Amino acid sequence: MTDFVHLHVHSQYSLLDGAASIERLVAEAVATGQRAVALTDHGVMYGAFKFYQAAMAAGIKPVIGCEVYVAKRSRHDREAKVDDDPYHLVLLAENEQGYKNLTKLVSLGHLEGFYYRPRVDRELLAEYADGLIALSACFSGEIPTHLLAGNYAAAEEAAAWYREVFGPRNFFLELQNQGLEGQRKLNRDLAALARALDLELVATNDLHYIKREDALVHDVLLCIQTGKTINDPQRLKFPTDEFYFKTGEEMARAFSEFPQALKNTVAIAERCNFHFEVGKHHLPDYRTPPGFEDKDAYLAHLCRENLPRRYPRVTPEVEERLAYELEVIKKTGFAGYFLIVGDFVRYAKAQGIPVGPGRGSGAGSLVGYLLGITELDPLEHQLLFERFLNPERISMPDFDIDFCFERRGEVIEYVKEKYGRDHVAQIITFGTMAAKAAVRDVGRVLGFPYGEVDKIAKLISHTAGSTLEEIVQNTPALASLAREDQQVGRLLQIAKAVEGFPRHASTHAAGVVITPKPLTEYVPLARASEGEATTQFPMEDLEAIGLLKMDFLGLRTLTVLRDTIALVKASTGKEYTLATVPSGDEATYRLLCSGLTQGVFQLESSGMRRLLVQMAPERLEDLISLVALYRPGPLGSGMVEDFIKARHGEKEVTYLHPSLTEILAPTYGIILYQEQVMQICHRLGGFTLAEADLVRRAMGKKQPEVLAAMREKFVQGAQERGIPRRTAEEIFHLMEFFAGYGFNKSHSAAYALIAYWTAFFKANYPQAFMAALLTSVMGNSDKVRVYIEECRRMGIPIFPPDVNHSQERFTVEGNGIRVGLLAVKNLGSGAIQAILEEQAKAPFTSLYDFCRRVDLRAVNKRAVESLVRVGAFASTGHTRRAMLAQLEEAFELGHRYAAQLASGQLSLFGPEDDFSATPEPGGGTEEEYPPSALLNMEKEYLGVYLSGHPLEPWREKFAANRIPA
Repeated sequence: MTDFVHLHVHSQYSLLDGAASIERLVAEAVATGQRAVALTDHGVMYGAFKFYQAAMAAGIKPVIGCEVYVAKRSRHDREAKVDDDPYHLVLLAENEQGYKNLTKLVSLGHLEGFYYRPRVDRELLAEYADGLIALSACFSGEIPTHLLAGNYAAAEEAAAWYREVFGPRNFFLELQNQGLEGQRKLNRDLAALARALDLELVATNDLHYIKREDALVHDVLLCIQTGKTINDPQRLKFPTDEFYFKTGEEMARAFSEFPQALKNTVAIAERCNFHFEVGKHHLPDYRTPPGFEDKDAYLAHLCRENLPRRYPRVTPEVEERLAYELEVIKKTGFAGYFLIVGDFVRYAKAQGIPVGPGRGSGAGSLVGYLLGITELDPLEHQLLFERFLNPERISMPDFDIDFCFERRGEVIEYVKEKYGRDHVAQIITFGTMAAKAAVRDVGRVLGFPYGEVDKIAKLISHTAGSTLEEIVQNTPALASLAREDQQVGRLLQIAKAVEGFPRHASTHAAGVVITPKPLTEYVPLARASEGEATTQFPMEDLEAIGLLKMDFLGLRTLTVLRDTIALVKASTGKEYTLATVPSGDEATYRLLCSGLTQGVFQLESSGMRRLLVQMAPERLEDLISLVALYRPGPLGSGMVEDFIKARHGEKEVTYLHPSLTEILAPTYGIILYQEQVMQICHRLGGFTLAEADLVRRAMGKKQPEVLAAMREKFVQGAQERGIPRRTAEEIFHLMEFFAGYGFNKSHSAAYALIAYWTAFFKANYPQAFMAALLTSVMGNSDKVRVYIEECRRMGIPIFPPDVNHSQERFTVEGNGIRVGLLAVKNLGSGAIQAILEEQAKAPFTSLYDFCRRVDLRAVNKRAVESLVRVGAFASTGHTRRAMLAQLEEAFELGHRYAAQLASGQLSLFGPEDDFSATPEPGGGTEEEYPPSALLNMEKEYLGVYLSGHPLEPWREKFAANRIPA
């Protein structure tokens, strides 16, 4: 067996230019007996950590690298047809310093040098060369480019520069042999250059796929990337099918003239010894105020300072729980984490940015509650700290925080300012090719007619399996089509090969990472489409290397609540905060029991509304159970029906043992929450709550070997507490059965509280709530229509947009809601502000008055026409027909007036005097369009019928014939 290591390798993370999955890459290295393999994706390091993990698990040495793009001039130059075709250069991390320099180079290529591609330049390479081994790359490398052009002097200058920068032992001239024209001569020229400059050679295969037959799959990916079909002769295409994972023997045959070039691959791999540090946490440095010994002392101080606010009477139970949590936090070293989260949540609240009451298991932390991170008393709701932070299984805690959707960015900005912009970034995520999308993409590339691909794609149902392979096997019509039509079979085979490959990179909706040192000390960065820096590693990789990942989630419901509270104050004078919403409000529970919960958080689906009516909730605990019950498992198991019958006394509640009563009484004998499993293990089996959480995890993951040992321990513990063995075994079996349905009560409780808040405002301040809700969905005409219908059902009048009465958003007006100007198509925020400025001075009396007063540079003719067509000038007393007829003249006069005002020609006269001869429509006596035409205008420019509905005349007939209107 010939020793050889692939050092120039492109995986699926060379987006749509690599058909080698990381799993197959590592498996092939194992199968061919290669001891190491590199990963050098184009300009990115997206897959570096996943590759590292897979290689280490398989006993293969991972070599971390990247094929960077090098600007022909400066990375700052961006001249078309000059700077858009950079050179290639392969860089490999020899050690930790090399990895850090590689991440800096790749990051700066994206953040500073991006022009079509991420580019570095000689300046950056010289600064960050330490610890890196460089290979001269393929035909597109700087040195091969010059040699192919016959410019030996330029090639020699470039090679000498790279030799000087990286060092003679760290720069290699790269030989390739895939049967390309000119390649043999290039290799001999490179060998001659190596002798002249005392450089070493290295052989690579510029690997883009695993097997020779995968060349077609790679070809299809290139077509998907470039939008071409496989029959297009002008498309980008690799000239041969030789870019696969060759064995050492195959490489030896290809490079028989250069045996040392093969040996050097092994020598380089042996020198590359970078390892990710896994299992160590890298928390940012939270600086405590003077006078505190450490972070733990400051955390304890903050908790005790806030105790009286949360607990006017501090019980021994509260003291014990607080002492326990602080001890666990100290033991696990996460005080800084709690302080960091508490700090930015405190900032958000101080700025009036609505923050959710909690999400996920974090609501089970008393320390989180005292810091104001959560708003639910964990003791009152029996929420368990160990569900959040388990001292028996230490992993980074994870507070997911909901913020007002519109102001979430302000909190992230605060974190960047506090910890340093080079320490904070949003997190990357990848859009992958799912089964149906893969079939459609591949079908287009192969030249299938759209209708035929659509027919195949529509046969794909995710209920038939999680992968395309499973779906085909479980879908007889699809399997039959694949067997009977060779072309369809080929399409599906290629689609299976590309399924799951990343297609594009984007920014995670919520994830933010914060590091103690600059981010590039740990991970490479990229530039998101919005211009912000984002990590090149996805969330799970960041967590694995111990970085602090947080979810800053934007929740529209919090924005709705913020706007509702403002509208309540404006219309009634009453002031609320989320913290002062009264609990146990009768009107709220009447609304919930009625099931009329359109727009209420988590409770507006038809199924949930039916369940509300059946359950008839009377307290928050009922809503908590409702949120936990409304999931496919409980709904399909009959568990929901049993719960409701037991709640209403229609079914007797029984317990396998009296000691279960206290734990299961709130859920009528049913194990509904994961926390109940933990409590049963703790109280009946003698487990610590930390051990009980491990049981819960094992049940959720169905780990039979682990569960067998835990079952025996539980039974023995139960027997020690006087519970018969048979009963104990039955209880454990019951827990296993319900573990599949069990829900995180902490999460359910937090979301039930938000549901209660929204229901409270809908029940008590319906106009304000519905106005805020309509504003939140203004860009979705379907949602606007649904909520307008809900307003009508509630008897709330909806007033059309009006230049004299509307604000930017929906507002409360008397007993009704006025449509905001932002709902009118073709009207931007600049135009709206111009209108509102003049509206505040005096009412508009006519279209002419409007065009004279507003800034027509901001409010163009298209915007004014839209306002006319939706009836926004109704308060001036003129018809839409009349105003549309006079629009041109009014607009022209408005422009003329603005021009005269700007030139000073109106300085001797008042504006009204100058325009006294302006014609005006008759006083509301003009003939109007028929109602159907007015409705069509509203539909076109508002997205909804507002003043009526085209089917209104037939409403009674529909009702008589039981047809839903």
